Amino acid sequence: MIDRPLRVAILASSSYPIQQPFAGGLEAHVYYLARALQQRGHHVSLFAAQGSSVDLVAELLPVRTLELSPVSVADPSTMPSAVREHHAYLSVMLELAGIRSNSFDIVHNHSLHYLPIAMSATLPVPMVTTLHTPPFAWLESAVAIAPDRANTFAAVSEFVADQWRPVAPEVSVVRNGIPVGDWPAGPGGDHAVWSGRIVPEKGTHHAIEAALIAGVPLRIAGPISNPDYFRSKVEPLLGDTITYVGHLRQKALAELVGGAAVALATPVWTEPYGLVVAEALACGTPVASFRQGGIPEILSPACGVLVDPGDSAALATAIPQAAALSRSAARARAESFCSIEAMIDSYVDLYGTVIRGREAVLERSIA
Repeated sequence: MIDRPLRVAILASSSYPIQQPFAGGLEAHVYYLARALQQRGHHVSLFAAQGSSVDLVAELLPVRTLELSPVSVADPSTMPSAVREHHAYLSVMLELAGIRSNSFDIVHNHSLHYLPIAMSATLPVPMVTTLHTPPFAWLESAVAIAPDRANTFAAVSEFVADQWRPVAPEVSVVRNGIPVGDWPAGPGGDHAVWSGRIVPEKGTHHAIEAALIAGVPLRIAGPISNPDYFRSKVEPLLGDTITYVGHLRQKALAELVGGAAVALATPVWTEPYGLVVAEALACGTPVASFRQGGIPEILSPACGVLVDPGDSAALATAIPQAAALSRSAARARAESFCSIEAMIDSYVDLYGTVIRGREAVLERSIA
């Protein structure tokens, strides 16, 4: 147990700001984490794209930009956006190992870039990495070359932990939490809701197909992260009963979800966690979902119905079944299983464990 305020550097995306309305679940997660740590008295510094804000006083670590020379831009093998991202993470890791080496007690990495993992051994303080995705190739490469015990890993679900254990055997599980109080229980309604990034892997079109089969109105909210997918698969199906309401800030989104009879979750990839599912439950809205990734860990039979991935007809059948479930049971599941308090307790305990472990190693080396 650490009984003093910690100085925590959080590494997030160099491309997407931590601000409302959130670009995706990772950005929402970092926002909730940073805010909750601050509320507990810890000092948070955040590395994220320009425009980030966690609504409290937090230092923003600069994202170093690189203007490529005309020769570099003309190189057909160069992807300028990838080089700029590489430069941003290389810069912050060098700063944390150099001029900022005495500024923090721990670094908490949420980025999806390989450099923080690969360079973790250069830091004078321990680093915890939250695994938000499967072991994609570049991340797996970074784990392979990093020295033993240079990284401490926490997966957002048992499903993700199992994916990573062949690559990084020591993986604990700290499930994503949400501030349940920010997602008040709503009255329900006569429509279904789908929220999230509108991209192919989230399967928005399956939610529309299921709602049309079930004859239930559907409201869709979220950023159009893949315009081609939206234009080809989503927009043609919009109409009187299927409406896109935009990319909403958290309060407006909570009102929308809480006013729905059922929330639909339709990932067609192995969803690592399913933050929108936790948010729906907090609003008292039962969930009908594809059985994918970490979502079955969140839902219980009292608050959700699971069907085979990609089966819109089965999802249509699940809609009235889920809508008939207890809203109070959905809310209770969020309070007991998805609270940010439990998540912060786990992370602070993990911070303490790795800090004490680093201190013990230093003491032995001096002796």
